[in-house]
Amino acid sequence: MMIYRNKLLLSSWCLLAGISAFAQTDSAQTKKLKEVIIKQQMSTTRTSLLKPMKVDEIGKGELLKAACCNLSESFETTPSVDVAFTDAVSGYKQVQMLGLAGPYTLITRENIPDVRGVASITGLTYTPGMWIEGMQLSKGTGSVVNGYESVAGQINIELLKPFEDDKLLLNLYQNTQGRSEGNLYGRKEFNEHLSTGLFVHGSSQWLKVDQNSDGFLDQPLNKQFILLNRWFYQAPKGWEFQAGIKGVYSSNTGGQWGYSSGGEQVTGRPWGYELNTKRAEGWAKIGKIFPQQKATSIGLQLSGVYHDQDAHFGPRIYDATQKSLYANLIFQTIINNTNHVIKGGLSTVLDDYNERFETMPLLRTEVVPGAFVEYAYNYLDKFNAVVGLRGDYDNLYGAFITPRLHLRYAPFKKTAIRASIGRAQRTANVLAENMGYMASSRGFAFPVSGSVFNLRPEIAWNFGLNLTQKFRLNYRDGAIGVDYYDTHFQNQVVADVEQPGQVSFYNLVGKSYAHSLQAQLDYELIHNLGMRLAYRWYQVMTDYTSGLKEKPLVAANRAFANFGYETNNNWKFDYTIQWVGPKRLPASYNTGSYYSPSFVQMNAQISKAFKNNLEVYVGGENLTNYMQRTPILGAGDPYGKDFDASMIWGPVMGRNIYAGIRYAIK
Repeated sequence: MMIYRNKLLLSSWCLLAGISAFAQTDSAQTKKLKEVIIKQQMSTTRTSLLKPMKVDEIGKGELLKAACCNLSESFETTPSVDVAFTDAVSGYKQVQMLGLAGPYTLITRENIPDVRGVASITGLTYTPGMWIEGMQLSKGTGSVVNGYESVAGQINIELLKPFEDDKLLLNLYQNTQGRSEGNLYGRKEFNEHLSTGLFVHGSSQWLKVDQNSDGFLDQPLNKQFILLNRWFYQAPKGWEFQAGIKGVYSSNTGGQWGYSSGGEQVTGRPWGYELNTKRAEGWAKIGKIFPQQKATSIGLQLSGVYHDQDAHFGPRIYDATQKSLYANLIFQTIINNTNHVIKGGLSTVLDDYNERFETMPLLRTEVVPGAFVEYAYNYLDKFNAVVGLRGDYDNLYGAFITPRLHLRYAPFKKTAIRASIGRAQRTANVLAENMGYMASSRGFAFPVSGSVFNLRPEIAWNFGLNLTQKFRLNYRDGAIGVDYYDTHFQNQVVADVEQPGQVSFYNLVGKSYAHSLQAQLDYELIHNLGMRLAYRWYQVMTDYTSGLKEKPLVAANRAFANFGYETNNNWKFDYTIQWVGPKRLPASYNTGSYYSPSFVQMNAQISKAFKNNLEVYVGGENLTNYMQRTPILGAGDPYGKDFDASMIWGPVMGRNIYAGIRYAIK
């Protein structure tokens, strides 16, 4: 909600002047008008018509429509992103965009790579939802300035700023499934130049839950503590500095009901799962604006990560350590005027991995220096073009080039047509990205040749076309969006689970592609009642050794509806319903390949804000109480050949009721 006091549009001033003149002719005395307040309802998710790339701006108001305990739970009201469990043991979820798994989406924190490497799956839980100020979501190929990895799109997270908004925020959360959580944020401005923000998170899953009575915990017992501190210094003469550190400690224990941490993993004893993680991050940004040179600046982004984890899935051990460094130098200026903007720079990524799976070590040190240039052309408000090219050299795989192009055309004032095409390349972290298959008796088969298993980097081309049409009907705003994206892989590391009891990893031979079509309508039905409707269709196909097949565990169809209502006395009501279509399941020892049933899920939340900056919320997830009744195959004999907890097509947890409070000091 935006409130303008005494800052009226020209037409409003004219109206006041007319009223004032009329009042003076009607009376000899001057009449003083009361204060005029103009209120404008701002959408919690916005899509600009002016940017060359379609970017959905997801504000904090959108995140507060659900419990939003961490990043993996922040997309319940965003139809462009699917969230699915990786397995029925670990409790972790991964996002999907354009029908492709989470690692194909570049996830950044304020445009610095964040969720990647060993943390490709687990890293979504390291960012609590209350810490997020907003997100930018874009599908398809992105800017070459942000690197060469994004295949399906980019999700950029903006944290709360220490020089804006509330000075103190407190959030407490509790649900009926035994999860307790607390978040605290405080900021301090020492002067007009220096400020700092402190983020603290603690959570615990302390209750054992087995709603489907299969003898396994539906989610592991968990303790997690996260601390983040960052500083901003805005120096005179256009200099700006930012630096931060973040620490994560997480401990998970799950598996069969009778398992205790450290228990022996042999036949006749309870099957157990454990994952203990210690992670440290540090980053810095240095920027300089040149006032004498219009729209000219230079910036340097730096970050470092140390990640160490010890895990076991029954008798299987998976230990991993990652050390990463990242640097990105960006220079921006204009050519003659702001219709011609050019960016250029240098970047370096260093990843050092030391992994051990069962008795098999995997060591990899990858260094990728690169350079990039990007030119943006603007013609009035009608046409934009962004052409980008970067060249990189990988010490393991050699040199490669990444071209990307974005076009925008606006035939009418409220219409934007955009197109994009580009190449992406990434090195698959095979073990970390497929941890869900470790919760099974499947054998892992690799084309072993040297320390990198002879798996080549993944290369994909993505083409996108989208239309955004905004309108006003009955004095209320609305928007229609239609997107189509086509992703074709030149090479892909295929995870083949078509053979019962085995997962095989090999380089793509043949075709692998993903078609994505989505239509979305946003409209305010009546005053303060917003509606979002969406329908999405995927066709995701891959050539396996057994032939070209639909990718398993991906729903081809999904329908979505969200309604949000806000009263004048600060009550908020939010309701989301979605229909998820059938998913193909590969053959098991007992069945051939088949399709899961479709199902419906509903979430709802009610919140009330009080004048003392206190907000209370109550909500429910999976209100239909729909569950995949046998999420774990062979649960009665977890050490046998039939055991498989990775074939998850539906909700693992049943109905969940939660409540919490948010308190702010302005």
